[in-house]
Amino acid sequence: MNQAIGAVLRPFWRLSRGLTLGTRGCIIDAGGKILLIRHGYQPGWHFPGGGVEWGETLEMALARELKEEAGVEMTGRPELHGVFANFAAFPGDHVAVFVVRQWQRSVEPAPNLEIAASGLFAPDAMPLDTTPSTRRRLSEILDRQPPSQQW
Repeated sequence: MNQAIGAVLRPFWRLSRGLTLGTRGCIIDAGGKILLIRHGYQPGWHFPGGGVEWGETLEMALARELKEEAGVEMTGRPELHGVFANFAAFPGDHVAVFVVRQWQRSVEPAPNLEIAASGLFAPDAMPLDTTPSTRRRLSEILDRQPPSQQW
């Protein structure tokens, strides 16, 4: 989905639900690098993830989204970091963030309309346009900063 289509459809999608729930994964490799993705429809680098669908648990949605967006398969249970209010996007939106340390990636998906790029980055070498919410979560996870309730 390109940025223009996403901008048009997102308000309808949000208004058709009273509460929305998403899940994202802070994927950390054995060397301490973090896997981030860049969407084709919104700016900045983010943790991979997406919406929880009917009939899915948070972990099921996380597994599906990691596979779709980054080609990542979890090989162990993720650790729930927290659930955050994303009221700037929508008054009923929440995002659950998991830390994933046990994973494998047999194939890196080719860029497409949804995911423009992915990459592994050292914590001290994040892309300049890494989103503020991603930076906050990294600070909480890696530097043990107190968690905020806001995305």
